[in-house]
Amino acid sequence: MTQSREIRLRTRPVGTPTAANFEVATTEVGAPGAGEVLVRNRFMSVDPYMRGRMYDRASYVPPFQIGEVLQGGAIGEVVESNAEGFAPGDLVSSFFGWREALVAPAAALEKLPRQANVPDQAFLGVLGMPGLTAYAGLLEIGQPREGETVFVSGGAGAVGSVVAQVAKIKGCTVVATAGTDAKCDWLRSRGVDHAINYRNGDLLGQVRAAAPKGIDVYFDNVGGEHLEVAIEVARPFARFAECGMISSYNDTEPSVGPRNIIQVVGKSLRIRGFIVSEFASLRPQFLTDMMGWIADGRVAWEETIHDGVDTAPEAFIGLFSGGNTGKMLVRL
Repeated sequence: MTQSREIRLRTRPVGTPTAANFEVATTEVGAPGAGEVLVRNRFMSVDPYMRGRMYDRASYVPPFQIGEVLQGGAIGEVVESNAEGFAPGDLVSSFFGWREALVAPAAALEKLPRQANVPDQAFLGVLGMPGLTAYAGLLEIGQPREGETVFVSGGAGAVGSVVAQVAKIKGCTVVATAGTDAKCDWLRSRGVDHAINYRNGDLLGQVRAAAPKGIDVYFDNVGGEHLEVAIEVARPFARFAECGMISSYNDTEPSVGPRNIIQVVGKSLRIRGFIVSEFASLRPQFLTDMMGWIADGRVAWEETIHDGVDTAPEAFIGLFSGGNTGKMLVRL
């Protein structure tokens, strides 16, 4: 038997989650049965979308259940295999995060190639779901053209930082927001033309100064005031890729919509929400492009790492106060 600690949802959060909403439990993991694999996780991901699963309501993924282990992306190593195609030492990804070890059907695991120039945990970030989200949302929905201006909210996060760099690769002027001067400095070091600390106030004025002729593409990770500002400065026929609205995830009352929403009509704006799973077919091309951009230095990334499965709630809660630069990870 293998001992494993895991994080369970103790109570449903009201407003911003707190440590009291989670609990640590210890379980025994047995040997793998036929077609199964024993995996010890090395890294797990915490992501803003998980907040939505903590509500007891229907969505594109089922809600987390009280008293059950949480789920999320994880990278691990095979310890014991009773399934064809998997051997001890293999690197695998799964959706069985928030726990140290597990037995899973081989069909629920993906064997990953180890890359010489990237760490294994990059498959949870720049080479994983956040990277594909950025790639697909920008290129398929935003459809940036050389010479256009792209505005990215949450530009120093796991998704936004990739959006900003890919937009530069495509020959665009990039305006990105972040919550600290240090994050803005990092964005500038990656070629972002205008990095704005939104905490300095007058977001509309700052974006107008950075993009006096307006924006052609908006990639939204934040919603709220950012979305209203994007509508205000959008040029006719601008494209909006609506990926997330983290500013409203913990609201206890319905949030007020953009006061200038009427401009969507006059400016002929295209606003399209999306979930990354609809673009799963792009993954092979995404990996080819991203590995090439990493190899030639055009894409880099940051990670914020917490150590130990018991720190996972703290890491998750930190997402809502800007506690991460780049991908937020927990090392197990």
